[in-house]
Amino acid sequence: MNLIDLHCDTIYRICNNQTASLKKNSFHVDLEKLQQANSWAQFFALFIDYKEEAIYGENPFEHTLGMLDRFYQEVEANDELVAIAKNYQDLKANQQENKISAFLTIEEGGVLEGQLSRLRNFYRLGVRLITLTWNYPNQLGYSNSKLQYRQQGLTPFGRQVVKEMNKLGMLIDVSHLSDQGFYDVAQLSSQPFIASHSNARELRDHHRNLTDKMIRIIAKQGGVIGLNFAASFLGDNKISKVEDIVRHIKHIRNVGGSEVIALGSDFDGIDCELEISNIAKIDKLITTLKKNQFTTEEIEKIFFKNAERVIKEVL
Repeated sequence: MNLIDLHCDTIYRICNNQTASLKKNSFHVDLEKLQQANSWAQFFALFIDYKEEAIYGENPFEHTLGMLDRFYQEVEANDELVAIAKNYQDLKANQQENKISAFLTIEEGGVLEGQLSRLRNFYRLGVRLITLTWNYPNQLGYSNSKLQYRQQGLTPFGRQVVKEMNKLGMLIDVSHLSDQGFYDVAQLSSQPFIASHSNARELRDHHRNLTDKMIRIIAKQGGVIGLNFAASFLGDNKISKVEDIVRHIKHIRNVGGSEVIALGSDFDGIDCELEISNIAKIDKLITTLKKNQFTTEEIEKIFFKNAERVIKEVL
């Protein structure tokens, strides 16, 4: 089974460990594990935590550029296994050469610091998805990390960013975004948008999960929801269990249909114990889906076909 995973924080881990390698490491994701998982593409996030930046006195924008540079170095050092992908054509070309496609993303739209020129320049540097907010308000809008933020929508600059991302051909990611911000994106975006690593709020009342109404909107607009493997997003278990992931997949399928489901593991951004201990063990999910009477066609949609469709349409 082929695989496209819409979110991991492996770049962050590598940049915080100068001896770590993208080819092989002790994290959830590396190139050898991705090969074992039959990965077509992995979306790698340039993740910024503004509080952490303040503690270490770093400039978030410059830090993001540094992370991007380090990742390009890792890709170049392993160019027999992996290549940067910027669109659907790159994805298919890399497949022909038996290379994993690495899609670059930014997890924290605040690094744009109110400048559309930065958005365009990140696009030129290969970034193809932006998670508009992380856990704090920024110049684009509000996160869903606090109850008082939920009814706060996009700022005027956030609205400009959505329109410019549509124009450039970039994926808009609403994971972490406030509820009202979500509805603003749904109203403004002329292209499918995604929630790269979120689950169903009906099953787990986590601020980062999506309501049934949101699931239907993403489905109607042709987007996808990447299932997050973090235990706190799935249920009451302290361990991330495969059955809990399948429970969310079933619910989202029942609400929005099989076309809206994808995978966004959040690997290397998760600190809980996982039954799927790393990306190489993803076959455990296939086995459990089959036991729950999911067809091969449905599993293929979940694992790669739905994400591939959105990549082809938006990028």
